[in-house]
Amino acid sequence: QSVLQGIILLPLRATCLTFILLLAWLFASIAIFCQHGRGSVPLKGWRRRMIRTTLSGLTRTAFFIMGFQVKVKGKAASLPEAPIFVAAPHSSFFDAIVCALTGMPSIVSRAENLSTPVFGTILSSLQPVAVSRQDPDSRKNTVAEITKRALSRGQWPQVI
Repeated sequence: QSVLQGIILLPLRATCLTFILLLAWLFASIAIFCQHGRGSVPLKGWRRRMIRTTLSGLTRTAFFIMGFQVKVKGKAASLPEAPIFVAAPHSSFFDAIVCALTGMPSIVSRAENLSTPVFGTILSSLQPVAVSRQDPDSRKNTVAEITKRALSRGQWPQVI
């Protein structure tokens, strides 16, 4: 019986996850389409609201389809309370759960991830702090960018 369920559920889940991924890519593409100052200016208005609501909802739905049910106890700190949100130990795709539950904050990511097909567009819509591993000043530049965003008085989203 469990083998039969697996034979039916695996393709169904894979199809649903592919559809959700493509939907997320579409919404991310719309949000960053014709954006002036891409990456150096925060998303505002309908673009930011669309990322917060659609990508957060789609990510939560994707994890539900994969079999994860996440219950939140307490309340995450708001942007004015904590412009920098720390999640640890960030070592797997489970970090996406934290991102979805906290309203899709900006993240710190390798610069190479931005050029990945589909995922790069979704990642770009989160306005990440891109870290270049080839740049010797990368650590200093990353700290400076995170500090700039944290002191922006709410213009940038939280950084995780």
